[in-house]
Amino acid sequence: MIKIAGKLTEIADMPTHYDEGSVQRHVLETMAASDATYSFADIDQLRFELDVRDSVVKASRDLSGSYLSFSGFHDAKCNPKFWDRTDNGGFRLKKGVSAGAAVADIFAHGEEYATECATAMQIVYYKALLDVYGEERFDKVFPDIFLMDWAIGNPLMAGLGNPKPVADTLLGDRAYFKNDDVDPKAPWWQGENVIVLPDGLYYGHGVGIGTAEQIIRDLNSNRKQGATVFAHLLDTLSRPDFKGLARAGLDNNTEENRAPLVWHLPQPLFSV
Repeated sequence: MIKIAGKLTEIADMPTHYDEGSVQRHVLETMAASDATYSFADIDQLRFELDVRDSVVKASRDLSGSYLSFSGFHDAKCNPKFWDRTDNGGFRLKKGVSAGAAVADIFAHGEEYATECATAMQIVYYKALLDVYGEERFDKVFPDIFLMDWAIGNPLMAGLGNPKPVADTLLGDRAYFKNDDVDPKAPWWQGENVIVLPDGLYYGHGVGIGTAEQIIRDLNSNRKQGATVFAHLLDTLSRPDFKGLARAGLDNNTEENRAPLVWHLPQPLFSV
């Protein structure tokens, strides 16, 4: 069910319209049909989340079609015009550079970049927010960006690295396929971070867009000798702080939205 300003709200009563088959409509219908309660302060807060989820799906498809390469952190690379590559394979926004322009460059010149799948999930979400906010607002909300695994400094985005049990799977969520019996000679196949797409599809950097069966098959083909555990989709999902991001979009000059950049060396080094 959906509550807006504390009141139960039906889709037909909302002062907004989304076409049948759209990402927004699919998410709305899932929320409305759920036994869980999805609460929003106002219609704009709901609309913001729906639009970001739609942009996440679009950014996933765009990144899948780019020339962004898959690599471990040792071989990660980025465009030095926009990013400084750290010794541990992360990308840190250069001082004085527009964050929006830097994120957009990954999609425009993917051949200059290489990273692993967790970092790609961050890239997808940042591009989705860039498209919803616009470059000027995006730069104010995200004056610093560090791309590497789940070393996310801004608390509004930290939820992407913290999977939790949820009532419903919504388009644009971040999910994870786990490969417990991974071949130790190919640790990057220990799992696959993915974005939930329409029509039972998922986007994962390195595997592209496919069904759960296809992704599991790829992971199963990279298990150790004598493996007994099949790869599987975990029943937890990750989401950023949509409500906080919506508020930041309206009032992005507050100190709480300017969190200091925090990062750490992830363990293990090869994280997928």
